[in-house]
Amino acid sequence: MLHVRDLRVEFRTRDGVATAVDGVSFAVEAGETLAVLGESGSGKSVTAQAVMGILDSPPGRVTGGRILFDGRDLLKVSAEERRSVRGARMAMIFQDALSALNPVVSVGRQLGEMFQVHRGASRKDAWAKAVELMERVRIPAARARAGDYPHQFSGGMRQRIMIAMALALEPELIIADEPTTALDVTVQAQVMDLLADLQSEYRMGLILITHDLGVVADVADRIAVMYAGRIVETAPVGDLYRAPAHPYTRGLLDSIPRLDQKGQQLNAVKGLPPSLLSVPPGCSFHPRCPAVRPVCHADEPPLYEAGAGRASACHFWKELLDDECAE
Repeated sequence: MLHVRDLRVEFRTRDGVATAVDGVSFAVEAGETLAVLGESGSGKSVTAQAVMGILDSPPGRVTGGRILFDGRDLLKVSAEERRSVRGARMAMIFQDALSALNPVVSVGRQLGEMFQVHRGASRKDAWAKAVELMERVRIPAARARAGDYPHQFSGGMRQRIMIAMALALEPELIIADEPTTALDVTVQAQVMDLLADLQSEYRMGLILITHDLGVVADVADRIAVMYAGRIVETAPVGDLYRAPAHPYTRGLLDSIPRLDQKGQQLNAVKGLPPSLLSVPPGCSFHPRCPAVRPVCHADEPPLYEAGAGRASACHFWKELLDDECAE
């Protein structure tokens, strides 16, 4: 369905050129969930914006690569063709629903507008569709609440409205950018269960962008880990959790609180991600890597094949996997 090849995005700033996305490649098939993980500033959201065609330009611009959707390169089509894909065939759920929704327009009108603009529906039919969508995402008393404004809904309910808006035209692919960041743990689980149910119903592809490994464990099929604008590891979800093939992924997994380690100090990946204006030579993770060696300072590792359906941008991925298996 979606094949991204060697995508590159730069931001020109007063201080220089920041390479936010540096040769990212991945694919998503129908009905599949790809989770994109990494710390803030790793390039996850910029990648999603480039795919959707909503990158702020200037200062951001796509400088290379291909974004193939059903075989058509979205970077080469006209602006009108790109708009016809966005919303109708590819939609996005933003992390801050309160900012993404119009505060002075009722949620029913905002949902109904999708059908008026893209399907030519009458105002009455659009309103009925909006209520139907709200019911589908399990908003209680949907008919009565369709006339309410975004601030009158809780954070979890606003996120459901964002999901309903993304689903309105039954797209083939949804990109969910940190959809549970501002929600408590119970509501997070409800939202993720809802997304999983709707994805199964519509057989949509789903790209789930997050920094929370706990959120994706039960919903993702594959995981791509990003660091400093690059993908450093990809693997089926079970393989990655059992035995990560990159030190950064190992650090992320070790930082998850565990019930069997109550009262102990939490592990953390030491240091900070590099500035995208001056990414260090060689492996960009080497200043923080506990197993750094001289070659890591000089040679940038490619994405090595590390087994069936998995890859790692670490010169010593095999040693890491052998150590994991030995444990």
